Amino acid sequence: MAIFGREPVLSGNSKSYIKLGWVRRIRDGEPLDTEESIRKYVKCQIFCMLGSTLFADKSTAYAHAKYLPLLREFERIHTYSWGSACLAHLYRALYRASRYDTKEMDVPLNLLFVWVWERMLCIAPIPRHTLPPAEIPVAMRWSHSEWTTSWLAKTVARFRHDIDYMQEVNIYGSCDS
Repeated sequence: MAIFGREPVLSGNSKSYIKLGWVRRIRDGEPLDTEESIRKYVKCQIFCMLGSTLFADKSTAYAHAKYLPLLREFERIHTYSWGSACLAHLYRALYRASRYDTKEMDVPLNLLFVWVWERMLCIAPIPRHTLPPAEIPVAMRWSHSEWTTSWLAKTVARFRHDIDYMQEVNIYGSCDS
C-alpha cells in the first residue's frame, strides 16, 4: 500500500507475486504533477525493472513481492549494490540451469548476452566496428543493430569451436581466435 497507494493485485497461484500489468497501469495513470506522483511513478518503474529485467525469472507477467522493501527507503535506493545483486542472481540461475534435470532457465538472458557479446567478439552477432559508441545503458547499442547473416547461420558446433579456440577474453571485449 505504501509504495503503490493501493493494495496490489497478486498472483492467483502464489500470494508473493504481484502482477506487472497492474503495476504498469498504476505507473501510466500517474499525472506526474506533484513530487509524490513522480515518486510513485519512479517506484513502479523500478519495481517493473527489478521483476522483469534485473531479477527476471520464468514468469514475465509477475514480479516477486520480496523486492517491495527495497523501495520503502527511496532516498537510500541509490546506495544499494544493484550490480552485485544482479550478478549473484545470474550465478544462482546459471547454477540451477546446469543441473541435469533442468528443463528451463530463469536467468536474465538479455544481461548475459550483452555481457558475453561485449567481451567475446568472436561470438557477437554484430562486428564491433559497426556498433554505435558504448553509452549508458550499454545494452542499447546491441538492440537496434542488424545481426549479420553469417552470425545467424552459425551452428552450435561453430560457436563451440569459436569459444574453444578463443585465446583471450578481457575487460575491453577483445577476443583473439
